[in-house]
Amino acid sequence: MTSAAPANSGLSFHTASRRHLLVECTDLSATMHLHHALESAALPGIVELIPAARTVLINFDPARTSATVLEKSIRGLSHTASESDDAREVTIDVHYDGEDLAEVAELLSVSPAEVIARHRAATWQVAFAGFAPGFGYLAGDDPLFDVPRRSSPRTRVPVGAVALAGEFTGVYPRSSPGGWQLIGRTDAQLWDLERDPPALFVPGTIVTFREAERESVTAETSASGDGDSTAVPNAAHAVEVLRPGLQLLVQDLGRPGFASMGVSNAGTADRFALTSANRIVGNAEAAAGLESFGGGTLLAITGTGVAAVTGAHGTITVTSADGTIHRPRLGQPFALEDGDELELGTAERGIRRYVAFRGGVEAESALESRSSDTLAHLGPAALEPGTTVGIGDGRAAPHLVDPGPHASQERHLPLPGETLTMTVTLGPREDWFTVAGVKTLLSQEWTVTHESDRVGLRLEGEVPLERSRTGELPSEGAVTGALQVPPNGQPVLFGPDHPLTGGYPIIASVDDTDLAAQLAPGVKLRFTTSEESAPDAAAADDGSDDHTHRSPENES
Repeated sequence: MTSAAPANSGLSFHTASRRHLLVECTDLSATMHLHHALESAALPGIVELIPAARTVLINFDPARTSATVLEKSIRGLSHTASESDDAREVTIDVHYDGEDLAEVAELLSVSPAEVIARHRAATWQVAFAGFAPGFGYLAGDDPLFDVPRRSSPRTRVPVGAVALAGEFTGVYPRSSPGGWQLIGRTDAQLWDLERDPPALFVPGTIVTFREAERESVTAETSASGDGDSTAVPNAAHAVEVLRPGLQLLVQDLGRPGFASMGVSNAGTADRFALTSANRIVGNAEAAAGLESFGGGTLLAITGTGVAAVTGAHGTITVTSADGTIHRPRLGQPFALEDGDELELGTAERGIRRYVAFRGGVEAESALESRSSDTLAHLGPAALEPGTTVGIGDGRAAPHLVDPGPHASQERHLPLPGETLTMTVTLGPREDWFTVAGVKTLLSQEWTVTHESDRVGLRLEGEVPLERSRTGELPSEGAVTGALQVPPNGQPVLFGPDHPLTGGYPIIASVDDTDLAAQLAPGVKLRFTTSEESAPDAAAADDGSDDHTHRSPENES
């Protein structure tokens, strides 16, 4: 697929957060072209690109660039080379026996045989990834394929299902719910951590489908690779989970840089708390620790070492083998001896606590991270009773233990029933809401409901947010802290394990995602913009981050 159109034609720019810019294109072809141009240009300060159906979400470092600088640079891009000259090519064998094949044929006013023939004859290219690791949205060159999603999504689509939706075809890399129309199945392995890259479909890949015979799949790309390592527990210093509490996960700072394969950053929900705990015990900030949700965690210690607990407030109890009880303070290092038990009582202020051990937690690594992504099912599984995790050699930790006071001790976290005001950055889709709807967001009190986890916090307000536009928004990149609004008008505050892309409009994003990670059910929220809460913020800022960048509304 080639294009000679200028990369900057028909673009509109939208603020997605203080460090994210959403660039909207006129159509899918223009989006693919822009993504390719941005990859080739390698503009300074860009951290990651997340292409979608009509947009490219740019994650940038505000210390190196700004939304204004990026917009100017992107408008000046020019790129006319073919986007498929050096593209990977794969061939997928398909058994065309999908449950919806006859219905798809009827919708397209052709026979099932013609659906199959034209699906095979078309040239498909991976436009973007999302939904699940390894799931690619494939755009084709046959205008026949524009298929509506099922009116009632399936609760379970089998792994390997070949499906159609809108202008795309795709293959489900794992069993999951889905509303696409199923036309066949394949044995192709779409996601394999032992392969380099793990995703068979990455943006730009050219895909050809053919009817399967005896062989189920051939791929013109290597399935070999170094894969990821699994750490062997350190028997000399380890932690056994006696009681995990509501949820106990291994977390580090996540896995940035894999959005092209449908993998979000994920990582610790409260980066401030985990990095603080690691600094206290002398680890590198990125070392893995334990994330305890709600408290109630009980751990048995093998070997000697140093630990620290940060995040939510609550009792911390160390009971030695002889019954001696010690109660360490939040945000202070404490010694652990062989046979000790470490207990985290119920979280009182805040909802998540972090335990760092000098030397770091050793656990299975996936894509260069030990982070547990609960939505994508990447990284270590949630820790269950009887699970043992190793602790690294504390002598190899890069820093000395810091016994001094830390900011994490003084951090104010809300109790259920208390009202907290949070600053938000409007965008990228506040124009999908009426003036009254935006006013409701910023004037009404919202309650964090019990339907909350690492994927998102469901909020409830007396008046739902009123939309000015109806219809479906093409899937586009989403950020941690985004306030996505489903049809019921009650926003969902995205957590670290949120979907990489989504189809509901995002009205704003909260600025302090670490604080958002500590919001327990029952906490009341009020939102304000940075301009309202700090009118002189620009004077206090270093000038590198453009907080108020806006562009004209999308005309389409």
